[in-house]
Amino acid sequence: MIERIQHLDKELALIVRHSFRKEGIEFFTPNTYSQQIGYMNRPTGYVIAPHVHNAVPREVQFTKEVLLIKSGRLRVDFYSDSQEYLESTILFAGDIILLAFGGHGFVMLEPTEIIEVKQGPYAGDQDKTRFEPVEDAKVKLRKGNS
Repeated sequence: MIERIQHLDKELALIVRHSFRKEGIEFFTPNTYSQQIGYMNRPTGYVIAPHVHNAVPREVQFTKEVLLIKSGRLRVDFYSDSQEYLESTILFAGDIILLAFGGHGFVMLEPTEIIEVKQGPYAGDQDKTRFEPVEDAKVKLRKGNS
């Protein structure tokens, strides 16, 4: 299953649930994203020709993060660009999320391992603005989450 978290005209996040299956190849992200997510399901013997990647100039204005939940369970809280809390969802082992726009925070609901992929190098305090998280009593879980 693919979930898209939207606010106004922006996609805040794209979630590829661990249960997603499809034959062939599909890219979920638009070409305007500096981080791409694709899925491949190929049969035994299928060959992807050896290749190298060419130098192609690209401009990155906003960091996009891809998180792979290796184990555990966590809550993701989504915020607008103006730091307004919007809603939350639960991620499980095997889920993948691309955080594209807006703000986000995380609460580990059990011991959790995460693999993170993003543009680098990390710019320290210049890279992000931190703010207060939503109070637990005000959390709104998306439908289908528990």
